[in-house]
Amino acid sequence: MSDAVMNDFLDQPAFAISAALDKGDLTATALMAATLDRIAARNPDLNAIVSLRDTDVLMRDAAAADAGPRKGWLHGMPLAVKDLSNAAGLPTTMGSPALKDRIAASSDIMVQRMQDAGAIVIGKTNTPEFGLGSHTFNPVFGATQNALMPGHSAGGSSGGAAVALASGMIAIADGSDMMGSLRNPAGWNGVYGMRPTWGRVPSEPLGDLMLHPLSTNGPMARHPRDLALLLDTMAGPDPRQPHGLDHTPLAPLLDTDLGGKRIGWLGDWGGAYPMEDGVADHCAAQVARFADLGCHVTDVAPPFSAAALWDSWTTLRSYAVAASLGPLYDQPAMRAALKDTAIWEIERGRALSGTQIQRASLIRSDWFRAAAKLFHDFDALVLPTAQCWPFPIDWAYPQDIAGQKMDSYHRWMEVVVPVSLIGLPSVAVPLPLSQGRPMGLQLIGQSRDDLGLLQLATGWHALNAA
Repeated sequence: MSDAVMNDFLDQPAFAISAALDKGDLTATALMAATLDRIAARNPDLNAIVSLRDTDVLMRDAAAADAGPRKGWLHGMPLAVKDLSNAAGLPTTMGSPALKDRIAASSDIMVQRMQDAGAIVIGKTNTPEFGLGSHTFNPVFGATQNALMPGHSAGGSSGGAAVALASGMIAIADGSDMMGSLRNPAGWNGVYGMRPTWGRVPSEPLGDLMLHPLSTNGPMARHPRDLALLLDTMAGPDPRQPHGLDHTPLAPLLDTDLGGKRIGWLGDWGGAYPMEDGVADHCAAQVARFADLGCHVTDVAPPFSAAALWDSWTTLRSYAVAASLGPLYDQPAMRAALKDTAIWEIERGRALSGTQIQRASLIRSDWFRAAAKLFHDFDALVLPTAQCWPFPIDWAYPQDIAGQKMDSYHRWMEVVVPVSLIGLPSVAVPLPLSQGRPMGLQLIGQSRDDLGLLQLATGWHALNAA
């Protein structure tokens, strides 16, 4: 098969690559060889894929896939796993010098499910240290460069995954989202990212399983159909966890008439979320295009206090980070290797009182009830995926937006909080570039309406491909 033909395959959606492998039009060995060639050509500049496995070993794995029975839709497809998740035999550094030599003894649930569907894990995708902050850089592997704006941030924490997808180094990717980590990098790199309803994709059954869940794993892709297929692979309850959701495959249900769907545009939340010049106007103009799909688009006034949401979020986030990273902090040698923002979150979380945590949970509950009422009138709500355009790669984070000082390393990401705080499903869809700058929209659905968002994203993709 010619290099030109193989390059064309690499740029296809994952479902098309899967179909070619299934029909015998493409072999796993040819796909792996072309994938490794592209990584060799593009990754040195982008730094999206890390801990790449040995070429000879990967080619043997691909040959075994060609020789063996087909396991599932991912059979023979190269996959790089976000470096917050364990893949057996590979490092799980989390971007931290404290963990740089740690090798995973087994694969996490989500990773194992992808492997059971036939995926070949080739390495990891880069992430900020411990996934903290929406800018992918760390002292172990360095920074990941935006695929569409060289010299600028890729976003995060699934920044490596988004860039690997956008540059055609992989066709499908996993990620995780606590504070926009599947949405911000998707919007900044022209791909799709989905934060599923909390509980749809199980996490690892480790530590506390009850208090204040905030994060979830989810899929990233270049096509909404791939999002649905990978979500179908990842999803389904784990009996060791209390909050899992049953899951019916969604990929066969994506094509539908969107006429009459009610879309609510939240904009900048009544001015509560400062936006860099051009962001809100560009997003508003794109939201209006849902009318071309027969949807009704309406401006929505702020449905809840942004200040209260931020208060609740920062309390519960610090509480969660303190719980997860506290054991490292308690070891002096490990503490010395932690970045300052991790130490700040841990110390802040440990200083919280029970009353403060309960108050944050009550605000969270009030917002869930208010959002549920709002979805009586709307099928989906929309916000930008970010409040600013991608910033220079050598910045730690934006110090101000539109003249407003950012008082923490994550305040500039505040626009993602309404979704994250109450575990709503959200799909980030890419927008046409604005003066060469990438941005995306968060499509936000009622709890458990993952299908409705995937249908909207499918319509959006068709609209922009026309």
